[in-house]
Amino acid sequence: MKLLTGNSNLPLAKAIADYLEIKLTDASVRRFADEEVFVEIHENVRGEDVFVLQSTGYPANDNLMELLICIDALKRASAKRITAVIPYFGYARQDRKPGPRTPISAKLVANLITVAGANRVLSVDLHAGQIQGFFDIPTDNLFAAPVMSADIQARFGGRKMMVVSPDVGGVVRARALAKRLDNAPLAIVDKRRERAGESEVMNIIGDVEGRFCILIDDIVDSAGTLCNAAAALKAAGAEEVVAYCTHGVLSGGAVARVEGSELTELVITDSIGGHDVIKDAKKIRHLTIAPLLAEAIRRIADESSVSSLFD
Repeated sequence: MKLLTGNSNLPLAKAIADYLEIKLTDASVRRFADEEVFVEIHENVRGEDVFVLQSTGYPANDNLMELLICIDALKRASAKRITAVIPYFGYARQDRKPGPRTPISAKLVANLITVAGANRVLSVDLHAGQIQGFFDIPTDNLFAAPVMSADIQARFGGRKMMVVSPDVGGVVRARALAKRLDNAPLAIVDKRRERAGESEVMNIIGDVEGRFCILIDDIVDSAGTLCNAAAALKAAGAEEVVAYCTHGVLSGGAVARVEGSELTELVITDSIGGHDVIKDAKKIRHLTIAPLLAEAIRRIADESSVSSLFD
């Protein structure tokens, strides 16, 4: 087995390589003067089982092109099997047509990865489960819930916990985490705007009075929803609010928004790299998913069960 990485998340790639006790494949992933991506693999990969690790976070288009060109380089170098390991699958939020004349970009990106030559895909907490069906190749969707639940139990075990979904669409994710936390009770933040131009009203479904609330989501982008949900929970009598999110996109003023919010802490995984802006943030903490990804990679290489990781 070989592990090749683009430039999107080198620390995660190195952590996975250390866990697997292998070296990263020697390769150059660089730019021409006009910013075209150029990839050159400096070692033999003929007949090898190669895993290409690349998140497609900011800059999304550059990182996506790096992934596609790495896959093409491996295919033309006669690699036996190419697995695209995409901890954060960009464009996943465009998974349906929300209105007329809009694209389904997640399907387009799935087609690009398949046509480039990938034989299978490994990702973490896809925004929508149906994205697995957009690929015509085997696709494994890992869940960060086991890593998060272990961290929650270690830090907050014994508290009067309640798992909260920040919107109605995230109930399945919240329920799965609540089940891992000894069937903790569940609450939902129902967000609605009665009329155009009016501010959103946050209704809490469930009794959070005196509870230690854990907000759970897959992506935190602007952090507006999370911060508003935290304020609504505190107003409803929650003792404390922490948030766990798999993918910390954190665009725009998200970090400042979290720092000034009612959240005690925001925990994100290292699925997306390059967050220099959070180094000085007091309320944001990283949780690594390197062992989870490394173990899944090992099992795919050994042709053993990946789903048993979550038993």
